[in-house]
Amino acid sequence: MTGKTALWRRLREQPAALAAAGVVALLVFVALAAPLLTALEGQDPTTYHPDLVDSARGGVPIGPFGGISGDHWLGVEPQTGRDLFARLVHGARVSLGVALAATVVQVTIGVVVGVAAGFGGHRLDQVLSRATDVVVALPLTVLALALMTVVPSGFPRPVLVALVIGLLAWGSVAKVVRAQTVTLKALDHVAAARLSGWGSVRVARRELLPALAAPVLTYAALLAPANITVEAALSFLGVGVRPPTPSWGQMLTAADVWYQAAPQYLLLPAGALFVTVLALTVLGDGVRTALDPRAASRLRIGTGRKREEAPA
Repeated sequence: MTGKTALWRRLREQPAALAAAGVVALLVFVALAAPLLTALEGQDPTTYHPDLVDSARGGVPIGPFGGISGDHWLGVEPQTGRDLFARLVHGARVSLGVALAATVVQVTIGVVVGVAAGFGGHRLDQVLSRATDVVVALPLTVLALALMTVVPSGFPRPVLVALVIGLLAWGSVAKVVRAQTVTLKALDHVAAARLSGWGSVRVARRELLPALAAPVLTYAALLAPANITVEAALSFLGVGVRPPTPSWGQMLTAADVWYQAAPQYLLLPAGALFVTVLALTVLGDGVRTALDPRAASRLRIGTGRKREEAPA
């Protein structure tokens, strides 16, 4: 049985992980197909519709349930009249895209530093380990706030948010990879490769990285929901993605004064964030269980007992 087949079989034994994978796949589809979905609705995320809000009441949407109609499937924003469905699905592109890009940056730096620290000499290990400790100790949100405020406004904000999160939060990945590398380099096949005259880069590429794939993938799956939360927090605080580019965190910022007059304006992005983070967290935990042979064995034993105890 191949590794991919075994992984898929272990995932199928976890109904919660399968459900979470389905939700994540749906969210990715919505993010990728956002222009098509908004075109089907006939709207876009930036056009103002002042005729759809009541200026005499401070900009409250006209009509029931926040202005929901055949033209505006989820209603419109207070004050601006921009279409909520269009901004919500385009906001998914920003939130998921930033989280994925930041995770890639974190994992790339963390793997390089962790392998170099664990596989290098004692002095290199000490230097990189102390640098990793400093990065782990950094207050991510506070430092990100400071950096985001000094960067010129012309720089693409989604790219900037992903880079800031990735460059400030790779320390935990490096620690995990270093610990795994120290264990792996003591194995016979790695020692044999080193004694055969292979260079450090070749040994790391051929012997270490394949063995590190499972823990790194597991950790990356758990980093993505955390990165979505950080992006939303930065946008909520006004230093992340800025208008007119839609973002769930940015929508929450604008909705904090409308929760009584237009509750759907607050509930929609908050609900989208909650569902996304929950699905990614459950999926990440499922991947961790599937890649851990001991946890997978316990899961199969528990499943078998339930089947045996089930009435005929």
